[in-house]
Amino acid sequence: MDGDVTTLRLGLTGGIGSGKSTVATILSTMGAVLIDADAISRATTAQGGRAIATIEAAFGPGILTPERALDREKMRALVFSDPGAKTRLEGIIHPLVGSEIASQARSAEEACAHCIVFDIPLLVESSHWRRNLHRVLVVDCTLETQIERVVRRSGMKAEEVSRIAAAQASRAQRLCAADHVLFNDGITVSDLESQVKQMGALFGL
Repeated sequence: MDGDVTTLRLGLTGGIGSGKSTVATILSTMGAVLIDADAISRATTAQGGRAIATIEAAFGPGILTPERALDREKMRALVFSDPGAKTRLEGIIHPLVGSEIASQARSAEEACAHCIVFDIPLLVESSHWRRNLHRVLVVDCTLETQIERVVRRSGMKAEEVSRIAAAQASRAQRLCAADHVLFNDGITVSDLESQVKQMGALFGL
C-alpha cells in the first residue's frame, strides 16, 4: 500500500440512491479530506475537460454538446445499444481519474491529514482499490429504497434506475467488501448524521 500509514485511507461506496454522497459530505465536515471520483470524472468530460478531445476522436463530434462537453444523454443511449462503447469510454476516462485521485491523495498525505475518504461508486467493481485502502465503509439500503429515492430526486423512470442498479455490484457483494456498514433506510438525515459521527472516532475524526 502506498502512502503514510498514519493517514487512514477510507474507501466509501454504495449503490445509486444509497445516500453515499450525504455520508461523504458529513465526513468532510468532520475533518476528513474528501476525494470524489465522480466529481473528478465529470470534470474530465465537462467543457474544456481533459478527456474531451480523445472522446471526440473515439466517438465523433456528435457525442458532444454545442458547448463541447460530453452529451451524457447521447452517451447513455450509445452505451445501452453498444456495450463496447462503455469499455472504450472507461478506457479514456479511468486513467485520467486515477491520476487525479493519486495526486489529491499525495497532497492530503503530505499535509498530514488524519483521514482521506475516497468516494468511489465502483469501488467493489474495481478490484485494485481494496489493496490501496485501509478500510471500506459501505452505505447500505434496500433496492426498493434506492429506486424510490432516485425517481423522486431525478424524475428518472423506475425501470431506468433498476437497470443502473443492476449494472453495479450487488448489495451482497458490497456488504462482503465492507469493514463498516451504515444502514441508511427508514431513518432521517439527522439519524444518519448521528451514526456517521458516532463512527467518526474509528476514523480519527
